[in-house]
Amino acid sequence: MSATAVSELSIDPPSMLVCVNRSASIYSPLHAGASFAINVLHASHESISRACSGGKKGEARFSEGSWLHTTDNVPYLSDAQATLICTYETSFAYGSHCVFVGRVTEVFYHDEVDPLIYADGQYRSMAAQSKRDLSG
Repeated sequence: MSATAVSELSIDPPSMLVCVNRSASIYSPLHAGASFAINVLHASHESISRACSGGKKGEARFSEGSWLHTTDNVPYLSDAQATLICTYETSFAYGSHCVFVGRVTEVFYHDEVDPLIYADGQYRSMAAQSKRDLSG
């Protein structure tokens, strides 16, 4: 699934917050205290983003890309730009969403920096955007 918003929260302890619609399929496991992964997608992962943003349901979402599991059985994308594995700390409801706070326990990353950007209803590559900006 795709989160509505993801943000760093604290460096001490290292933690993240994730905003999830309460109608999303991931809401119940997170609300029950499940650990979770935040995958920062690479520019080549547009199909994975589409699958996890409603294009596919349930386990079918994991048919796109190469997924691994942590020792605690948290699925994560093996070639994500970066992955943060988090353990549930707390949550609170706000409107149609719930804000989950997770303590970062593991981080994986790849050296090539070219994250997938979604803005104004379109997917973009940071590298392609930089080239356009430089060319005027």
